[in-house]
Amino acid sequence: MLADVGFRLPEALQSMDDDVALALLTRYYGRPFAGPGSAVGAAFDHWDSTGTRARDSDRFTADDLVAVTFLSVDVSATAARALLRDRADEFTALLTALGPDRDLVDEPDPLSAEWPGWTLMAALRGLDRVGTTTASKLLARKRPPLRPIWDSVVAEVTGTAQRQWEPLRVALRADDKALHRRLLRLRAAAGLPDDISALRILDVISWREGKDTGR
Repeated sequence: MLADVGFRLPEALQSMDDDVALALLTRYYGRPFAGPGSAVGAAFDHWDSTGTRARDSDRFTADDLVAVTFLSVDVSATAARALLRDRADEFTALLTALGPDRDLVDEPDPLSAEWPGWTLMAALRGLDRVGTTTASKLLARKRPPLRPIWDSVVAEVTGTAQRQWEPLRVALRADDKALHRRLLRLRAAAGLPDDISALRILDVISWREGKDTGR
């Protein structure tokens, strides 16, 4: 069972019936999918005012700082200056060390304390007024299939208040990657573009369920 690895499925995914999960997705993104205008939070996935997001994958940009505001967090002026100017080269080196974007489900080994993703998360959390929630959203902008978004609502729904990244990796790989494949099927059924990651599909289902149930 997934609970044994420290991760709990949202109730919408605890049965084989996809209707509830699909309804949560389409409420968030709209149906048919209307792009960033379909919901405030949906703009996070595709915000690219300069058209340079693809080539800036190893550099935090002003667009990234705007994008996280669509998920109800703000980056302080001090942290923004560090990311965009004063420590920009340092964070570029950390993103480069993490490597190119790839799906978390394809990480074969446990995410040890020395893994570059943790080093980058620690550096982000060391910035002014940047906690785990904001750090996860910043990194999810740069590596959306690899870094799950963490916040108190998602943590309550999935039982990941203490640990999320590694338990989720294990859960996604369990049973021949069954959860990952289901999330991709839900994405397709909701008419969402392929560049919305499986992790983001899970995040939206978990967050929307949590908000609906007052968590």
